Amino acid sequence: MFNYVIRRLLLMIPTFLGATLLVFIILQMAPGGPLEKTIMQIQMGGTQGGGEGGASSNAASSETGTLLPKRALKELERFYGFDKPILQRYLIWLGVWPREIKHRNLVFKAGETEKKKNMGKRRYAYVKKNGSKLEVFDKEGNKSNLWMARFDMDISDEEITHFEELKNQGMLQDISKLEATIFETEFSGILTGNLGKSYTYQQPVVEVMKPRFKVSIMLGLTGLLISYLVCIPLGIKKALSHGSKFDLISSTIVFMAYSIPGWAFGGVLLVLFGGGSFWDVFPLGGFHSPQEIWQNLSFFEKVLDQIHHAILPIIAWSITGFATITVLMKNSLLDNMSQDYVRTAFAKGLSEKRVIWVHAIRNSLIPIASGIGHIIGFIIMGSYFIEMIFNINGFGKMSFQGILDRDYPITMGFLVIVVMIRLIANLLSDLALAAVDPRIRFK
Repeated sequence: MFNYVIRRLLLMIPTFLGATLLVFIILQMAPGGPLEKTIMQIQMGGTQGGGEGGASSNAASSETGTLLPKRALKELERFYGFDKPILQRYLIWLGVWPREIKHRNLVFKAGETEKKKNMGKRRYAYVKKNGSKLEVFDKEGNKSNLWMARFDMDISDEEITHFEELKNQGMLQDISKLEATIFETEFSGILTGNLGKSYTYQQPVVEVMKPRFKVSIMLGLTGLLISYLVCIPLGIKKALSHGSKFDLISSTIVFMAYSIPGWAFGGVLLVLFGGGSFWDVFPLGGFHSPQEIWQNLSFFEKVLDQIHHAILPIIAWSITGFATITVLMKNSLLDNMSQDYVRTAFAKGLSEKRVIWVHAIRNSLIPIASGIGHIIGFIIMGSYFIEMIFNINGFGKMSFQGILDRDYPITMGFLVIVVMIRLIANLLSDLALAAVDPRIRFK
């Protein structure tokens, strides 16, 4: 068993890398990303502003096709991480390639070969031009291990090296100076716990996700617990009463509930019990009362208020899983009741209660245990529609909104959490299957 778990954990590494790399490439190559949206917003602002300023900006940047000068466009590309090849961006996101931070701009005029740059906190860097490369030294004259520098020009290395000579020869007349960048580097990515900073919320992704993740986990685990507590006994009762009036009526109700999507059923519940045309029993949405009321409640009142707000979302979340678990439990128990070992147990004189509850039910739980990984993954991924209907700021709603807003750090952070949950849940499914089925042995 131990060796099997180790192998499965090791297998998670290429699976995780493959899933994240695929989605990362799709996101980076998809049109309408954050860079394009920002440029479009600036263009719309420049168009609305009009006047001489807009005309001059357009003339100054006609080569780029935007209202932005080249330097500003490069700054945007650097901010959103599009100034590197896509594979390098992925390695930076993982945290195995150094990330550039704390950028400072430099300008080398014709004839200048050295610049002194204030890096903050009374620290100075001395940047020297060496051909087409830049070298950074500290105040003692030693080559810096902290800062690095490079030229940010759309000309060749040879042209940078002989910039002064070419200027004297009347060439490169449209370029009056050499622009460069000095920066620090660090290894920072998901492997170090850094999921990035959200473009929309302007906060670290972990801080944005933390409160919303708790909301979705609470709704999902509560709905999952209720589903199992209700559906497993119901499936057992239906199996023992197979063909009876109770079985037919309960099957009709269960399959009617299964045919209605959870989000649609949530809308019906809001119309019926949310103070619309019928009864005003439950609030229309939200996870708790407004802050001005919530802050004045005692601890016990907060618990009651949260339960009051969570009843309808949990019912809507749980309704679609009722039929699956109930019917699976019923059919599995009926199948085991017809097995030879059950007839042998009855022939030995064991009571019906002991045969069913000690022998048959344990084997009937095997199909349910094998699907627990899928159900655990559904706790996170299946909460979006419910959160939207009930206006709950949860994990699913945040991730979907992040996709619409092209908020790549939020989207990739959501992907990391979901992939890890599914991989671990699949391992838990195998372990649960081995726990309830003594015939299974992992080697």
